[in-house]
Amino acid sequence: MFHRKNERFYHSRRSHPLRNLCLSLLIFLCVCGLFFGGISHLSAQAKQEQKNSLENALWRGVSQYYALEGRYPQSLQELKDTCGIQYDTDSFFVDYQIAGANLLPDITVIER
Repeated sequence: MFHRKNERFYHSRRSHPLRNLCLSLLIFLCVCGLFFGGISHLSAQAKQEQKNSLENALWRGVSQYYALEGRYPQSLQELKDTCGIQYDTDSFFVDYQIAGANLLPDITVIER
């Protein structure tokens, strides 16, 4: 009777259960890392698009206000009330600086 276990260079095909567990855990952690990295990237990209959209809405509102009133809004609140601009004040800070009565205001949107 010939037994393979007695052969000198025979390697069993069964791998150690701890090795399989570690390999599965490593693959799982890699997949989770990629998933959360992708979600984080999409969240940052969405936040940037919200900022760009707010900036565009503010500049359109200033232009529209000037076209209708013949002057620029004296405050951010006046612009928001007249043009109906709404934004998340917890996420964005808007700096609205007036240079003069008929000079284009300086608008800066900062992400919080």
